[in-house]
Amino acid sequence: MTADTAAGARTGPHAPDPAARRDLAVRAAVRQGLVGPGEADEPLVCLLDTAGIRASAAALTAAFAAALPPGTPVLHAFAVKACPLVPVLRLLDGAGLGCEVASAGELALARAAGVSPGRTVLDSPAKTTAELREALALGIAVNIDNRQELARVDALIAAAPGPVRSPVGLRINPQTGAGSIGALSTATTTSKFGFALRDEGAREWLVRACVERPWLTRLHTHSGSQGVPLPLIAEGVRTVHALAEEINAAAGRRRIDTVDIGGGLPVNFASDETDPTYAAYVAALRAAAPGLFDGSYGLVTEFGRSLTAKHGLVIARVEYTKTTGARPIALTHAGVQLATRTVYAPAVWPVRVLAYDGRGLPKDGEPRAQDIAGPACFAGDLLAEARRLPPLAPGDLIAVPDTGAYFFTAHYGYNSLPRPAVHGFTVEDGGGVRFALARPGQPLSAIVTEAGGRERDALL
Repeated sequence: MTADTAAGARTGPHAPDPAARRDLAVRAAVRQGLVGPGEADEPLVCLLDTAGIRASAAALTAAFAAALPPGTPVLHAFAVKACPLVPVLRLLDGAGLGCEVASAGELALARAAGVSPGRTVLDSPAKTTAELREALALGIAVNIDNRQELARVDALIAAAPGPVRSPVGLRINPQTGAGSIGALSTATTTSKFGFALRDEGAREWLVRACVERPWLTRLHTHSGSQGVPLPLIAEGVRTVHALAEEINAAAGRRRIDTVDIGGGLPVNFASDETDPTYAAYVAALRAAAPGLFDGSYGLVTEFGRSLTAKHGLVIARVEYTKTTGARPIALTHAGVQLATRTVYAPAVWPVRVLAYDGRGLPKDGEPRAQDIAGPACFAGDLLAEARRLPPLAPGDLIAVPDTGAYFFTAHYGYNSLPRPAVHGFTVEDGGGVRFALARPGQPLSAIVTEAGGRERDALL
């Protein structure tokens, strides 16, 4: 860890405001050599605001605690795919959150972070028999995706030496419709996820399947993430709550005791405002399914993007500037390798771009339309087109906020561009900034090894 005092925050020495913390962090990153020309010649760094992540976790737990009777079992499981970094999982574990994993790799990360099996949920539409066997042996919660997977679990439980320790549920596709981003909408009529609830005969089959298996005690649903509005999410949860009630009535007892409502809270990428909030999410759920909040069911949530996205920051050096066809272009080191979705689908995933000078201070000057380009070798590697910013020059910095989920956390290896270092930062009393390395930058030797460098003669 290193610390730096960066004066000049607009909101005072404690910099409680996220934007002020960001400005302090950019300047401190330059002064400490994390990015910029300097001796290390670092063109790119990624930051995570640890205070912001903790605040999001606290807002999530508080919103549900305020709406539920005391003692109601609740597990908030962070969707590891949103930010698969062991130190982040460890940080959230300390804030009381578990992990939702969707692969053997993500499970390995959760275990490396010290997250207990009892606070881990396994979701995936393609679980192998080995993955299922391991989860059931460890006591990890499992959400079954389809009839063939259910048959596998039937066989594993029948062959197990003792009673199953894992909470086991069925993932239900309520088929309530798509949001504005089709690729992220998982409750459509033909979604690849879960048991389709509205297909002919499906509901009756699901009720019977749960009644016949005493170890099926949960239902799970997830309508999607970015682009899915709160009313649509709430309708999916209402539908699955009604199914739980129907199953329990058919069983003559409370067979389903927990509803996993997934995550999916959208994130506002247009400003620093957090909108919608977890409180608004809970209010929408309570209006749609009030019975879910009377304490008769335990709850599991699986939020990802909304916990970390607003707290990530990419800082990249402007290497060159040029003008082509009367359009100014700033060539930077941040592009498709960090913001893959933005580059390939810019209309759906636009990002904000902030301009700083080489000292890490916000740039002044009359804004003009400029393209912000990345380093990859194809024409579409653009973070923004015709974005109005103060004129950029070589040695300046651009910062891309709201990148703490699904951006630099999920590196895309185009052009063998190395993964950048990720540092967490904390603004201390008096305005000092303390950095902690969360992921080291990837050395070129590691890229060579991943590309078969040790087996270079294997095909001769």
